[in-house]
Amino acid sequence: MACDCMLLPHRDGNDLDSPLELHPLPNGVWDGKIAYLDRDGVLNKGSENYINSIDELVILPGVPNSVAALREAGFRICVVTNQSPIGRGIWTSKNLNSIHIRMRELLLEENSNAHLDLILYSPYAPWDGAWARKPNPGMLEAGRQIISASENNIIPNLKFDIDWENRPDESTSVMVGDRNVDMAAASNFGVRGFRCDPDVGLPDVLAKILGD
Repeated sequence: MACDCMLLPHRDGNDLDSPLELHPLPNGVWDGKIAYLDRDGVLNKGSENYINSIDELVILPGVPNSVAALREAGFRICVVTNQSPIGRGIWTSKNLNSIHIRMRELLLEENSNAHLDLILYSPYAPWDGAWARKPNPGMLEAGRQIISASENNIIPNLKFDIDWENRPDESTSVMVGDRNVDMAAASNFGVRGFRCDPDVGLPDVLAKILGD
């Protein structure tokens, strides 16, 4: 599958291949680890009717401290979230960006080290067959390349699927999600997957991640 026929990820608040300014890690050194995190049921309470506004956004207890703990352990944080309401015409990417701005604020209000390095989303409906939509690994592929390029102060030159050769080792990275599609995306990308209880979110699997 060639890149020119794929539906690729979108990046919250910016162009996909724009330079990314990263906040320093607490230990000052990054050895390549990334925590790819689903959003709903991992960072915030999910809803069958979507999270449609900032008023519906509720951060799960302990999540800010858990995000900070991952960063203290040397992980960069990359959120990868399916957001089909955009493709379904329910609301726009501007609305999604307002939700993510508020999410960042709430996380940092509780823990000043709970930075989300990068938020990627798939705006496509399930029937679009998008490479970006989990269980496909497009968002994880983009996240790795954007963060790695930013660590090295270069502009991302993104490749996907068979066009991306000589991939880095992902054995120390993790994917956290609450659904089968998240675990399938982890498997398709070749990263360890941790499934959490959606009523607990990231804190449910933090000890397993840090203990491995």
